[in-house]
Amino acid sequence: MTSSQPSETRTRGRSAQTATLAEIAREAGVSAPTVSKVLNGRADVAPATRSRVEELLRAHGYRRRRAEANRSPLLDLVFHELESAWAMEVIRGVENVARDAGLSVVLSESAGRLTPGRTWADQVAARRPHGVILVLSGLDESGRALLTSRSIPFVVMDPAGDPGTDVPSIGATNWQGGLAATRHLVELGHTRIGAISGPSQMMCSRARIGGYRAALETGGLPVDPGLVMTGDFHHETGYRQGLALLRRPDRPTAVFTGNDLQALGLYEAARELGLRIPEDLSVVGFDDLPVARWVGPPLTTVRQPLTEMAEAAARLVLDLGKGEGAAPAASRVELATSLVVRSSTAPPPPGS
Repeated sequence: MTSSQPSETRTRGRSAQTATLAEIAREAGVSAPTVSKVLNGRADVAPATRSRVEELLRAHGYRRRRAEANRSPLLDLVFHELESAWAMEVIRGVENVARDAGLSVVLSESAGRLTPGRTWADQVAARRPHGVILVLSGLDESGRALLTSRSIPFVVMDPAGDPGTDVPSIGATNWQGGLAATRHLVELGHTRIGAISGPSQMMCSRARIGGYRAALETGGLPVDPGLVMTGDFHHETGYRQGLALLRRPDRPTAVFTGNDLQALGLYEAARELGLRIPEDLSVVGFDDLPVARWVGPPLTTVRQPLTEMAEAAARLVLDLGKGEGAAPAASRVELATSLVVRSSTAPPPPGS
């Protein structure tokens, strides 16, 4: 590219081709300043025009050079839900890295949707942050194209589904955590072990239940579908699904829950039914939130290194912004989980 050409480039397929802002504008039938407004997330562009320009940006694989991106000193942190101590651990980790880099953190919530909507994407384009971290969610193709065309790097932490090999992601060894939790209960002598999972569409939920099933099978125990309940990672479903499990005539003597909040809901269900923990019922959670140490009895749980995961995601997105990101083969990073044994687990009651 000669020095007279604009510093905005594109890559189409595997060949290095260029499309200037003026060429995009000409093909869209608009002015170059209008294309610039779309790139910068300006609101004063008609929806139909914005859509036409974005489609051409996607079609041409348009990518603004990082040096010209004019970034704001921000990191965007996006949750599909923002209402628990779990989120606070993630925020703490991102803040640790952002503070050292002289950046501020912008929090947003996708209202329970696993894929943020177009309005959010336009707002990010207008903010021009150093990077975006999406937690328990992901991006559709249009969202990915929008961030890519603005050279805004993004990382998914604990992705809801398979993000693809070209999307950098940070997670934890969820399958191994489910295996360790359930194996602990098997080794205590439990033979009827229930489970309350997280949402079935989330990759981390499926992995944890996969570990649960593997531990039962390797322990020579059957997997009873009637003892596996689906939750949503909230206290309320731990309570409701816990009541359903514990009211069964062949109720389990132990339950592995998909996260600590559901474990606390199960605690409430057990108290309501007059069951003691761990004398009548053993409970294992997942996450090791601070509250797990202070409930009565203290909760046995699988520690997920949330703060460290968030720090790793923030460092990775900043490295990607500098052109120092990992190769696609190393784009998926998993941090180790570990079982933390406390007082909520014990051998089953005699005669059970």
